[in-house]
Amino acid sequence: MTKDDILQKIVSILHDTFDIEVARITPEARLYDDLDIDSIDAIDLIVQLKPLLGKRLQPEAFKSVRTVQDVVDAIHALATETAA
Repeated sequence: MTKDDILQKIVSILHDTFDIEVARITPEARLYDDLDIDSIDAIDLIVQLKPLLGKRLQPEAFKSVRTVQDVVDAIHALATETAA
């Protein structure tokens, strides 16, 4: 799974679940400040990303996540780790 694939999945989840306009969801968009994603929403997002990896996601992996790109990078790192 490429980072672009992951980004598209995140865009889809944010749009479908939180009704955020697709145009607002850029890699640089800050989850809390730009997209109004609070901590409960972030947990919902992580739960929905779980099927991408097929394993439980540890919240610690997302502590430093601030932007959409950070989420992409965290998921990609976990996917790469799983594949290895």
